[in-house]
Amino acid sequence: MADTVREVERKYEIDGGAQLPDLAGTGRVATVTEEGVEELDACYYDTSDQRLAADAITLRRRTGGRDAGWHLKLPVAPGIRDEVRAPLSDTPPPELTALVRSRVLEGELVPLVRLRTRRTVRVLRDAAGAPLAELAVDEVHAQRAGKAAKGKAGTAGARWREIEVELVGSGDSAVLDEVGRALVAAGARPASSESKLARALAETGLERERPARPGASRPRGSGKRGGKVMAGNKKAGNKKAGKKKEPTAGDVVLRYVREQVRVIIELDPAVRRDLPDSVHRMRVATRRLRSAFRSYTKVLDRAATRPIGLELQWLAAELGVDRDREVLTARLQQALAEVPRTLRLGPVAARLRIWSERRRTGARREVLSVLDGPRYLELLKTLHTLLEAPPLRPAADSPASEVAAGAVRKDYRRLARRMEAALAAPAGQARDEALHGARKAAKRTRYAAEAARPALGRPAKKFARRIKRVQQLLGDHQDSVVARGALRELATQAQKAGEGGFTFGLLYGREEARAADRERELPRRWKKASRRKHRAALRP
Repeated sequence: MADTVREVERKYEIDGGAQLPDLAGTGRVATVTEEGVEELDACYYDTSDQRLAADAITLRRRTGGRDAGWHLKLPVAPGIRDEVRAPLSDTPPPELTALVRSRVLEGELVPLVRLRTRRTVRVLRDAAGAPLAELAVDEVHAQRAGKAAKGKAGTAGARWREIEVELVGSGDSAVLDEVGRALVAAGARPASSESKLARALAETGLERERPARPGASRPRGSGKRGGKVMAGNKKAGNKKAGKKKEPTAGDVVLRYVREQVRVIIELDPAVRRDLPDSVHRMRVATRRLRSAFRSYTKVLDRAATRPIGLELQWLAAELGVDRDREVLTARLQQALAEVPRTLRLGPVAARLRIWSERRRTGARREVLSVLDGPRYLELLKTLHTLLEAPPLRPAADSPASEVAAGAVRKDYRRLARRMEAALAAPAGQARDEALHGARKAAKRTRYAAEAARPALGRPAKKFARRIKRVQQLLGDHQDSVVARGALRELATQAQKAGEGGFTFGLLYGREEARAADRERELPRRWKKASRRKHRAALRP
């Protein structure tokens, strides 16, 4: 069973003979206690082309010290990492390799570097004796490991000293800043490498040019016509001397596509760890990516992207099972909390909780099965291939503002047709379905506008914001439709159990009234979002 520890630390380099200053009296540090010396022996694993190192991820097997075992470190923010730990074993444990599957794909994890460290530990304490931070002076010896050990002579080993100051528990990180200033004043330097592994790779001659990552900005196609994406507005161009050349449609669309693929890959371990909002964010990225394929058909060949879009649709649906349950449960719980106690007849809260938990267990199990399955792995490989050789069409070389504006207006016209049909539909199921279709069209239009922002600037941002307001209203209406279905199911279960369904019927009526309110509000909000001046601002 893997455990997770949040690691907040600062790293410093020191010369071989430098002495550590007395830190007692530094900021909140009142005393410093010696905790002894540890002998650590760690072997770091990665693919031969260092896919984990490319994303600042480390996987090691370490003996010695207080936390011997396997450690997987996932970056959270500068100076902050989540360390996922598993017991010692001869090979990388499955619970950790699953967390790097989206990066490794089918690559083999092999030992690259061995670090042997003599660590002198001190604990920095406040006036009450409570630990604030742990300071470690490390004397590190790095060597190549495994097949990498057969390198050129003179580059296979390195030695250095460094200091790590790590926050204890959930304390105030300002302590690290206070201690850091004292260390720098005494001659220490902020570390030039983000981790011991990064320095070891560099100093043992193993550092290599990183493989192109899905989220990285890079020239497109063969590299002959690609260029760096530049943020700008719709007037960007080459009309005046000295103006930066406007990015091409291919530059802008590929940057957006790469960003969504990056999000999917980076959120994979978060979804596996069941971190808050991770499923929702990953699902949104799949939808944005699929929407880009459908909106920007003049840039990316639809024949190549359509099969990928279908797989993204499948993935979004699988992720949606748990997310939809989560949203629906929160809505019903909030609605129940607003009902006076005198009208809560029977164990309605308990029934709702049991109903939700039964679905959560099954949904969670299904999501993990999907992420561990061959179909998902094949999708990730396909996305990598797509970004390595994007299927660009001739319009990819056109100015981004022209192509982006056309794509957004095309999606808007589609949305307008659906809105007109929905507003004219008779009340009941037909209108519910028409409004749901309009909601999907609104989401696609919004995503197209968001992707166009580097080319169209503020007009695209404002337009996306207005369409989002329409989408949110339509989304609340659809959530009400789904909630009423769930309330019917709960009322039926309650009736069969002899509990009565009065309260669920009351909630059903309130949801019905809420949906009617949204339908009355929709024409006004749509009229405001669809004003001609807003669309005119999108013209290149």
